[in-house]
Amino acid sequence: MTLEILADSLESALIAQDHGADRIELCANMNFGGTTPSAGLIEAVVKNLSIPVFVMLRPRGGNFVYSEPEYEVMKHDLSFIKSSGASGVVFGILTKSGDVDKKRNLELCRESSHLGLTFHRAIDQCTSPMKALEDIIDCGFERILTSGGASAAIGGVPVIQELVHGAKERISIMAGAGVSSANVEEILRATGVSEVHASAKLRIREGEEKIASGYGKSDELYRVNGREVSRMSSLLKSFER
Repeated sequence: MTLEILADSLESALIAQDHGADRIELCANMNFGGTTPSAGLIEAVVKNLSIPVFVMLRPRGGNFVYSEPEYEVMKHDLSFIKSSGASGVVFGILTKSGDVDKKRNLELCRESSHLGLTFHRAIDQCTSPMKALEDIIDCGFERILTSGGASAAIGGVPVIQELVHGAKERISIMAGAGVSSANVEEILRATGVSEVHASAKLRIREGEEKIASGYGKSDELYRVNGREVSRMSSLLKSFER
């Protein structure tokens, strides 16, 4: 069982590692669903962590259909990520018709060289998740992050389960979105996934600390909640189907 934690700062990444995370997905602009982090943040996190760091490759928030200039930026960012010492990269490009853009994804996969490859929740915007699954496998990705097309993974269980069965161990399916210690066992048992992704966020505002779910307002600050990571890590280690 693998627990991946989303982090947008060095502090959060260190907290996640210290409390049992197996891997970090590093991003910026979490309030907008995550974008490519700065070169400084990538270097600092890779330097200070011993667990794998997968870096989000996404030039902006919004949809996953990118213009030629945006795609050019992605290629330049990927070049830096490859040289940073990061373990992997997380991206996904779609066509205007809602399919996987095989040409562009395949090109980036090939240019990724030694990096691990995760196709992110762009699959949740695809018109046919099962067709997308085959296209993503053809491109060479090793993992898909998905909520099953729902706002939270717990609501997308049937689709996630279908993806796991359709994958036939050719690619790993990782459940994400709204995953927490309160529902992770149910999600694992119902879907058959062996990897989960969570933000485990703690909202910090005017001295108050509250556990927050989903993406917040742009003026709110968050960091990873170490206790929640510890709870999830313990549940994954003791889980039995």
